[in-house]
Amino acid sequence: MDNLFANVPDQAIEELTDVLIRNPSLRIERIVSTGQSSPDGFWYDQTENEWVVLLSGEASLQFEERDEMINMKRGDFIEIPAGLRHRVDSTSKTEATIWLAIFFDPDKKSIEA
Repeated sequence: MDNLFANVPDQAIEELTDVLIRNPSLRIERIVSTGQSSPDGFWYDQTENEWVVLLSGEASLQFEERDEMINMKRGDFIEIPAGLRHRVDSTSKTEATIWLAIFFDPDKKSIEA
């Protein structure tokens, strides 16, 4: 057993990413940001879908083609489809921003409940 809120640094130069689960069609990561953002001009352009929830802190996501900013707070979640270019505009500088990100293959058939 482990804990999503364990071993969270107060400050770090780079984001901390821990892969919690990985298989051919799914990856779950805990990401800890302490004020980091995407470099100027950088856009994520992923080949997989991403569902992300903010467990603590605050963040702003920017989407290139939608020309919009999404401000997230604890408990907010969003699905980012594969190929939708986006970037992290900002994360909280006063508390750790903890993300739980689930990446999944957009071409796999849905899983029945």
